[in-house]
Amino acid sequence: MILPKKNLKIATILPYKENYSYKKASAASLWVSEFFKKSKYKKENIIYGHTKYLDYLTINYKNIKLKDIKNKFKSTTNEYAHKLSKEINNQNFDLIEIHNRPQLLFKLTNLVKNKFIFYFHNDPLSMKGSKTIRERLKILDSVEKIIFVSEWVRERFFLNLDKKLQTKTETVYPSVNKQKKIKKKKNIIFVGRLNYSKGYDIFKTAILKILDEFHDWNAYSLGDEDRRNIYINHNRHKELGFLNHKKTLNVLNQSEIAVVPSRWEEPFGRTSLEASSRGCATIISNRGGLTETTDAAIILKNLNSNDLYLELKKLIKNNKKRKSLQLKGRNNIKHLIIENTKLIDQIRESCVPFFKINFNKKKLKIINLYNQGQKLNHRLFNISLGKKFTNGFIRNGHDVLEISDRDFLRNNKSFKLIPNQSNFQNFLIETFKNYNPDIVFFGHTKNIELNTLDEFKSINKNLILSQWNEDPVMPSLNYSKQNISNIKLYSNFVDHNFITTEPSVLKKEINNNNFHFFFVPVDKNIESFEVYKMRPKKDLFYAMSHGVNRATLKEGTEDERINFLDKLVKKIPDIKYDFYGFSNKQPIWGNEFNNALINSKMGLNLSRGNPTKYYSSNRIASIMGNGLLTFIDEKVQMRDFFNNNEIIFYKNINDLADKIKFYSKNNKIRQKIARSGQKKYFKLFNETKVSKYFIDISVGNNAKLL
Repeated sequence: MILPKKNLKIATILPYKENYSYKKASAASLWVSEFFKKSKYKKENIIYGHTKYLDYLTINYKNIKLKDIKNKFKSTTNEYAHKLSKEINNQNFDLIEIHNRPQLLFKLTNLVKNKFIFYFHNDPLSMKGSKTIRERLKILDSVEKIIFVSEWVRERFFLNLDKKLQTKTETVYPSVNKQKKIKKKKNIIFVGRLNYSKGYDIFKTAILKILDEFHDWNAYSLGDEDRRNIYINHNRHKELGFLNHKKTLNVLNQSEIAVVPSRWEEPFGRTSLEASSRGCATIISNRGGLTETTDAAIILKNLNSNDLYLELKKLIKNNKKRKSLQLKGRNNIKHLIIENTKLIDQIRESCVPFFKINFNKKKLKIINLYNQGQKLNHRLFNISLGKKFTNGFIRNGHDVLEISDRDFLRNNKSFKLIPNQSNFQNFLIETFKNYNPDIVFFGHTKNIELNTLDEFKSINKNLILSQWNEDPVMPSLNYSKQNISNIKLYSNFVDHNFITTEPSVLKKEINNNNFHFFFVPVDKNIESFEVYKMRPKKDLFYAMSHGVNRATLKEGTEDERINFLDKLVKKIPDIKYDFYGFSNKQPIWGNEFNNALINSKMGLNLSRGNPTKYYSSNRIASIMGNGLLTFIDEKVQMRDFFNNNEIIFYKNINDLADKIKFYSKNNKIRQKIARSGQKKYFKLFNETKVSKYFIDISVGNNAKLL
């Protein structure tokens, strides 16, 4: 299992004009402080800002002092960014979160090498640094995630942008805690700036009529406005001015009705959420994100004072409706701090290496691209490593999406019957956007263009790319030269290369330290026989192919294996051997391969090329994994994994012939060694263990094959 880091060190950066204080806290400060208190990473979360008040909302706040810049040609943002960069570079943060200032983000990404999350609290199209398409694309490219306070804000950001890019974004709403019910007073409340954009004039006209008509009701306005021109003069209306957040919530707790008649396109509308959650019957306009705050509000059909007056009158006269709306708002809070804090922490984890695991129980999403052999009618099912890897990933609890590159190209040819590479690249990119994997794992392909992998990385900067290859990589073998060339195509681009040969063999060919050896895995659903318990009619099995795509003998093809087998059969005239792909006997595949294999007591593991450290064809899994006594050249150095009681090592052809004769006549010893070999193989190199090894290497955990 992949273990997350114990701590995540986070720098949270507020706009430099944001007051992080009890006295004057506004929306972004309240957001940061409330989610901070419930976060499991609060011990190593420092909040930076610039405020003149000293009654900070939380103890982890650090105030950045700025000079009083009077020269209009000098930038406060520049000074703020440079001072922050010094702080950040000294602290070694895992993650930097910037709230609501795109220009500050651009400054800091040039000054600090780190991972960023950006939070939009306002309409992006009204802010410097995010008004244009180019600016918004730059933000997407600069961060790991963008978090919006409402879907309305997200929709504004993606105006005229490709919606598929939303995979890098999340919506996390401002939230509240549940409150105990307290006794209500017949008060009607307005909270916000006392100006036209907040609809204070609409409230004024409606509330004057209500107060004149219903003498047992009172009204209060909470807020201020520097350039004031709207005043309410009534003996049962009182302006309380700007109150701190705690006092505002206390007023809402005691009040029957709250009104939010905003003309402005509210990015979210915190007052509406807080009022409804505290049992106020709430009336709102249909502006911006207001309708996302609660499902228990009355939405004005027409934003004017008469409609507001009529809705207020209905609530006052219909006590049952008013109480029902209050109860619904209090009992069905749409956005709770404790729930959304968990979501924010999960998003943070997804942005940092070793946390780059999907939100559900630390499970990965993996694209596994390999040749599934649909064209070959799946006759390779029992020797397909790609299939075993998928099984292993799934059995380790991960999610896997399989892509068969060669089958796609074969089934999507152009009018000229030429494989359409362009369509395949588009298919890969669109699939990537939809699935958003953590790892792309591919093997034996030249069909992925490097530009496509670049595109993957631009969408998900934390993506892990790994390629695997099971064929021999012996520079002395002509057959290997093309294989090595195929590996080189991606070897420097991907994060990890996995091969079935000891990587030191390739040092002269590929100067790269991201190569790892893996042993051909067995799979309990594929290598499912126990031949040592059976009574096979034949003594020795060997199957050689002339290429998986041909499936038949290739005329004029000779290699050292054929010469070796010619000599061997002459030395074992009394042995009932069953060899395929040799001496005009066609190769066998699929179920026919299994039927032949289990009809022999023993199997010869003879690979192409000179014996090379650790390299074996994947037939070794079929032979040992199904319980045949297995012979292998000692120069392959398999003694590093198996001993003489689990596999038979031979020094040369004469030694091999002698041992074949001996074990063909000594069934009990043969059966015991074959059984031990199968048991050891499944213990060390089963599909679950090998795929876990891939994952551990990929995410940076210390991992060894044994």
